[in-house]
Amino acid sequence: MKTTAARLVEHGRPLEVTEVDLPAPSADEVEIEMAYGGVNPVDRYRALGKVDAGSPVPRTLGAEGAGLVDGKPFVVFGHGVGATRDGIWATRAVVPRSALTKVPDGVELQHAAVMGVAGVTAWRTVTDLGRVTPDDRVLVLGASGGVGSTIVSLVHRLGATVWGQSGDPGNVEWLRAQGADRVVVGDVHDLVERVNELQPSVVFDPLGGSFTGAAIEALAPRGRLVIFGTSAGPTGTVPLQTIYRSALRILGYGGLRDPDNVHRAGLLEALRALAEHRLSVVVGRTLPLSAVNEALELIAERAVRGKIALDLREG
Repeated sequence: MKTTAARLVEHGRPLEVTEVDLPAPSADEVEIEMAYGGVNPVDRYRALGKVDAGSPVPRTLGAEGAGLVDGKPFVVFGHGVGATRDGIWATRAVVPRSALTKVPDGVELQHAAVMGVAGVTAWRTVTDLGRVTPDDRVLVLGASGGVGSTIVSLVHRLGATVWGQSGDPGNVEWLRAQGADRVVVGDVHDLVERVNELQPSVVFDPLGGSFTGAAIEALAPRGRLVIFGTSAGPTGTVPLQTIYRSALRILGYGGLRDPDNVHRAGLLEALRALAEHRLSVVVGRTLPLSAVNEALELIAERAVRGKIALDLREG
């Protein structure tokens, strides 16, 4: 059988959307008819050879998605999919059975497809690391991103006060719709002054760079900083005296390092929360598989609110 797939043929080159042979599933594999695939920064890093550079090339990329097996909806994530073996940016794919998680009733496939990264990261950073309660005052940096906007929705529904930060004034009303009590528009230079009124007890930081130092300065005594990305820069200067004098805690989330069973548990919880309307995930842009390289560019430019998904139903 043939499948149309987005293939990495050489690191640093655009992906090629082409027809390839689909192998027959082994005893511990299953063939899935794909519907949607999530697009994440790590997919771009894999295409560039910055992540999993030693994995087979050519191969199909795409590490998370949703589709049908025998007419039943499943999320696909983990167990090497898109990293050490062919991924799911294809009309059909062969994946390990262990990479499948049933989609709960009431959850649309398009939303389920992007929960493996954004949903799990939001759920685990808020509940496992940040341990947010209704008494917390939360600041979410980069709040219009796929994970940031999901965190805003989850924190809001937990009953905590949540402010979102964005560099684009056009995101203000959109973030309010996700649950933000207030939106701080601006860059790192005036961040501390702008959030002084909030005195956040928890800050979620996907940006890194100079934002991390500013987040530390903004935190209330005994506050928690949760870092899960460095899209604004992989290094920065932090005020060490503030950390120990204010008894701050700095917590890092590296989901890609977690074993599959830990990630699966988080995915089950996140999907359940989505089905029960305890969080929401926004797919801000859906593109056809043929536009996969455009999707990767949009990721690089951070040009989309929420998540980007590929429609894999027609190739």
